Amino acid sequence: MSKTAFLTGVSGFVGANLARLLLERGYRVRALIRPTSEKRYLPVNPAFETVVGDLRDPSSFAAALKGCEEVYHVAADYRFWALDSTELYDSNVRGTRNFLTAAGNAGVKKIIYTSTVGTIGLSRQPQPCDEETAQDPGQLTSHYKRSKLEAEKVALEFAQKGLPIVIVNPSTPIGAWDQKPTPTGKIIVDFVNGKMPAYVDTGLNFVDVRDVAEGHLLAAQKGRIGERYILGGRNLPMIDFLDLIAKMASEIGIEGCPKQGPRIRIPYRLAWLTGAVSTAWANHVTRREPAVALEAVKMSQRYLFFDSSKASRELGIPQTPIEKPIRDALQWFRAHGYFQFAQERKMYVNSR
Repeated sequence: MSKTAFLTGVSGFVGANLARLLLERGYRVRALIRPTSEKRYLPVNPAFETVVGDLRDPSSFAAALKGCEEVYHVAADYRFWALDSTELYDSNVRGTRNFLTAAGNAGVKKIIYTSTVGTIGLSRQPQPCDEETAQDPGQLTSHYKRSKLEAEKVALEFAQKGLPIVIVNPSTPIGAWDQKPTPTGKIIVDFVNGKMPAYVDTGLNFVDVRDVAEGHLLAAQKGRIGERYILGGRNLPMIDFLDLIAKMASEIGIEGCPKQGPRIRIPYRLAWLTGAVSTAWANHVTRREPAVALEAVKMSQRYLFFDSSKASRELGIPQTPIEKPIRDALQWFRAHGYFQFAQERKMYVNSR
């Protein structure tokens, strides 16, 4: 008889890929979705079912946890700007406490809590950091990061009380099913559409989202209770990442995409000023998401390079060459109409 796994965050990027991997491995998947969740990209499979509820209301999902051997709490309110920052703490901190309490009461055998590398310490130098790197006070630049750190502390608190919790910290996943898209997916879309004439000198750790999904399953099988594992891949400066997007786009025939990454580097002070003005305008005038969030700019001040050797050594997380998920992301975005502007731009240039 197949195992039943309970999953939150299925309408998000990592959750969408994790749900599909679980189904491929023969699991039955029970997924929590909000009434307002995007449903177009949910898996179509007789072994997949949804439970409509909200992490802030345990009564809406507690009963559905019964009979689930494994639980994957992937859902998070992930954004660099919110008109009301308390919403992030309600979902990420209070929602996590509600969910872990309900999972404990249901007697699940293993709980995987999805955190973020935003809770890992960073260096001011472009060198990889690991699970033991200490944070400094200036690193927690956003309510998102602060709320996720508090949520991770809640997970560790439950683990210390005996709940079978393993924490995973994905770095920067890329690949298919990034429907929102995530901030990194938006970089890909904006670049292909010719909306990125310059770049900020920063760097990220990029990982195949399928490897992240695999890392969740491996954490359930091999992870040590109360430990956290960075699920990462390859460290790349931003300009190298943009050059790879251009190369992969050319190889799979995406027309209208720039042939290489931009060669104009935006000074950090100018980026900071742009973000400050854009965010202030959003806070006080439009009351909508800013074009350039100041908190996202602050993140770019450091290289987000990470060392995932602990997850490789203890879990066996795969390390897929980063070209593949870039290609997967490009093909998925093209198939779902995200590159319309690039095609229009190509047609305009060819008609001149």
